[in-house]
Amino acid sequence: MRVLVVRVLAVRVLAVRVLAAEASKLASLPAVWIALAAGVLVPSVIAGITSSAVLDAITRGAERAAGVDHGYQELAFGVVGVIILGVVAVSSEYVTENEESGGGRQITTSLTAVPSRLRFLLAKAATTAIVSALLAVAATVTTLGVVQVVLGEHAPALGVEELPRLAGVVFYWIFTSLLAFGITVLTRHGVVPLAVLITNTSVVTVTYLLTRITPLADYLPDMAGLRMFIRKIADNTAEITPLLGGLVMTAWVTVLLVIAAAVFTRRDA
Repeated sequence: MRVLVVRVLAVRVLAVRVLAAEASKLASLPAVWIALAAGVLVPSVIAGITSSAVLDAITRGAERAAGVDHGYQELAFGVVGVIILGVVAVSSEYVTENEESGGGRQITTSLTAVPSRLRFLLAKAATTAIVSALLAVAATVTTLGVVQVVLGEHAPALGVEELPRLAGVVFYWIFTSLLAFGITVLTRHGVVPLAVLITNTSVVTVTYLLTRITPLADYLPDMAGLRMFIRKIADNTAEITPLLGGLVMTAWVTVLLVIAAAVFTRRDA
């Protein structure tokens, strides 16, 4: 029994050390700090602009200018920060160092320090998820705070009943970062995941356009996940509850991470 307890404690200590190492690596990457800044600034700036427009409409006599999703729609754009985070967390491992550093890659050193590839990948994914959750909380507080300050008494009420919706934002950001993470594990390069995911999120929402063609597109990870906190999606009549949307996105993320883990543990570094 004592031996078992010692082994369990040793595993826990090792897990904490691996998590700490991954957190340290993330903190050392300039792109991660850019991602954190983007995650907070993008939705809050957009919220400030849209809230000013809403206030102007109210001043001109609009009866109800602030929609039910005001503030939350802006948070949907903020996932650009966690997309960058998820991509960089993996792609940085494959960047070739300069000749002064030996011309190697971080992935070689990482797998030497943590021989178990699965443990290494789980630690990296967990670290990405934790940082994404913290970023989501900070962005949500900042963005909804901007809405409250700009609109004042005209701002949507924030009560206890909003807690599930706020949790939906956090889970959506976490899942989005893990989607970016999983895709980058498969590609081993950050350019394609960044280009595709950021474009789909902020420029041309391809998945939304697909919902106009087939209702099956409503069950793509981002469209389903949005239902966790967005109540009205323009020109969309699909009946997907917040719980179902969360379950669908969870399934997508789980399948992708399982595939990514299987590929990562079987191929050369």
